[in-house]
Amino acid sequence: MNMNAEELYAALLKSDLIGLQFPATIKVGAFNINLDKADVVGNIMQEWLEGWLKKNGVDYSPNPNSQMPPDFYLNPDNLKEDLLEVKAFNYKATPGFDIADFNAYQSELIEKPYMLCSKYLIFGYVMQDDGYVVIKKMWLKNVWEICRPMANWPLNLQVKDKVVHKIRPGKWYSTGKTKFRQFETMEDFISAIYETVYQNPKTREESGEWFSRFKASYKKLYKKSITVPRWSEIEGKYKL
Repeated sequence: MNMNAEELYAALLKSDLIGLQFPATIKVGAFNINLDKADVVGNIMQEWLEGWLKKNGVDYSPNPNSQMPPDFYLNPDNLKEDLLEVKAFNYKATPGFDIADFNAYQSELIEKPYMLCSKYLIFGYVMQDDGYVVIKKMWLKNVWEICRPMANWPLNLQVKDKVVHKIRPGKWYSTGKTKFRQFETMEDFISAIYETVYQNPKTREESGEWFSRFKASYKKLYKKSITVPRWSEIEGKYKL
């Protein structure tokens, strides 16, 4: 049975997933240890979802490259469409999961612009004192809808010793204390990636070539050109 991301999301909402509880503990000797790390819970949710897909006869194929999106191809006959990434985070804190390694992601986009169309199925959970995880919220988002700029960078990044590592999400479900908005369009998100490629010392020299190759690859795949604004033209609208 074929099911795209929107149909899957609707089916999950109908399955009373919100409020679902499951144990996330292991017993080591005489002690029970709560597995409350976001990546552990995220892996559990990914495994659970794969089981759900199998049980309901939904066609899918897992991505053999666990380091890059997506986690699942919902159209095994066309690996350029219906891409699904699964994420989870502690709903009592800010989203702490990684979108991707920036250097690997920008490199992959050159030949695989369809990665931008990956849908993100995101679970917000809380860990109870008894070791049970409770699913509180669920979202289906485009990647640009969960990303934002940060101070001095067009993307929210993990930067260590001036070296760019991971792309990190923003808090898309709240405007609380944040100083930056989530991206409104894919084109604005691409603009932020392009500017980050330029600002990043590791990739600056190849930024012009990166953009040219990306646009050519996009046009070849979708049979149309893409218009991407300059970052200097749009960065103001993403600052609160």
